[in-house]
Amino acid sequence: MRVALYQPDIAGNVGTILRTAACLGIGVDLIEPMGFAFGDRSLARAGMDYVRDVQVTRHLDWAAFERQASGRLVLMTTRGATRLDQTLFDPHDIVLLGSESAGVPDPVHVRADLRVVIPLRAGFRSLNVSVAAAMALGEALRQTGWPA
Repeated sequence: MRVALYQPDIAGNVGTILRTAACLGIGVDLIEPMGFAFGDRSLARAGMDYVRDVQVTRHLDWAAFERQASGRLVLMTTRGATRLDQTLFDPHDIVLLGSESAGVPDPVHVRADLRVVIPLRAGFRSLNVSVAAAMALGEALRQTGWPA
């Protein structure tokens, strides 16, 4: 299981996701360009000292990521076709989340093997990306087994 972030905008969110991934034993793929320098102070603040304990792979762009991706791409999106609570995860899935400001472009959306939505109350657009990542990873690990 891995989590991939497509061109993230906010260092604090990435730091929070890195911390979550470290605690859960999940690798992280960062697909550039990012909206901040990787050494950004808010990334370090949100990730705390956990960041050194997570396996991070940075990719120059989508094409570089796609060349090495070896698992089903499960896109978390407000335009999802499958609800999170109805999704069947596989241990080799890559949970993909888009940038905070724009999500993912249509070619990436179409490329995803599965498009998953977290059901929200009427009138609400989306969750914070780090919250969505934690919810998706929690459900995926509940189904496939937590790392020992």
